[in-house]
Order: sequence, then C-alpha cells, then structure tokens
Amino acid sequence: MKILLLEDDYVYNESIKEYLEDLGFQVDSFYDGESALDSIIDNNYYLAILDIKVPKLNGHEVIKYLKDIGDKTPIIITTSLTDIDNITIGYQLGCKDYLKKPFELKELELRINSLLDSHYEIDKENICNLKNDYTFNIISGLLKYKDEVIDLTSKEKDLILFLIKNANCFCEIENIRENVWEGKEIHHADIRMYIRKIRLKTHKDFIISLRGVGYKIEVTK
Repeated sequence: MKILLLEDDYVYNESIKEYLEDLGFQVDSFYDGESALDSIIDNNYYLAILDIKVPKLNGHEVIKYLKDIGDKTPIIITTSLTDIDNITIGYQLGCKDYLKKPFELKELELRINSLLDSHYEIDKENICNLKNDYTFNIISGLLKYKDEVIDLTSKEKDLILFLIKNANCFCEIENIRENVWEGKEIHHADIRMYIRKIRLKTHKDFIISLRGVGYKIEVTK
C-alpha cells in the first residue's frame, strides 16, 4: 500500500519514511508542496500525510486542490502550528485527522491504522473482507478464499488493491490503466484479460463489470 508523505524537515521526513516502510508500507516522500501535488496527480495513493507549513505550496493548498478535483484520498495533517484556526481550515478542506508536532511515531501508526480501517473497512490485521468469503491483506497482497491462498501475480495484486481503494464504485478501464499501469501503454483488451484471469482464479463476480461503465470489487463490513 502506497503512502505519500509531505514533510520539509529532513529528520522528520527520513524517520517517518523509514518507520512506515518497516511496517510494510511503500512511501513516496517530498519536501515541498508542489512536488507532492505533482506526484499525487500522477500516482495512486491510499493515504497522504501532509505537513502544513512547507515551501512552494503549503499543505492547505494541496488539500484544496485535491478537493477541487474530487480526489478522495484520506489525509492526515501534521503541524507545529498551535492555533485552532489552522487546524479548522484543514478539517474544512477535507482532512480526516491531524497530529501536532512533536509526536511519537507509534501514535502516527495508530492514527494511520484507524483511518485506513474506517475508510477502507480494514481490520487491525490489515484484512479487507470481500464478498463470497474472500479476504485481501492490503499490505502483503495475500488473497484468500476462506483459508485457501489464491496465487496472484504482482500486477493482479495491484489491480485488486486499486479496485479495493475504490470499493463499491465502478472504475473506468482508462482510470485503471492510468493508476495500475501508471499510464504505460497497454491495450484495454489486455487489462480485460487480467480481470478475466483473476475471475478464473476466484469467482465470476469477484470483479463486477457494467458495460460502458467499468469494474468494481464489493467490500463487506
């Protein structure tokens, strides 16, 4: 699962990145808001951790842009600012949680897990419950049917993870190409073949399709 980190303090940036990677997350870290925003636009993140007071574009400006384009990536803001007005602005723009510096890395871990749980219906063991008795571990990419492990390729795991991020909503095939294949050239017919292979390994309704609309995976509570 890929996380974006915006933090202009080198020590904070490196320590947070290292800590989260040790937990199994993939972290893209940035020191200014402009670089972070460019990456958010070009990539698919499951969570963003944004410092407010950073160069070029501040955290509030990044959140506002994401809100304007309809990006629903859950956001945690970090700040050394103490006035309630700055925190209020973050919540009004759409952030889900905040941490006041200095904070313990364990506290950040707990906040991340809580936000992922609520946003993606994931339990404390990083397990997402799917229809028809399937479960998917968002960190390891392990897909199970009851207690049986389903063998998946790396790209099949990426595709399932992307659809889980957008659970219960149809995703257009071009949107899938841009995010799962990061804009690389691949024919829509080849993407459909990946979907067909996943269905053959699982259930015909594991990935639901609607002609002219797209594909989705349904997550249960």
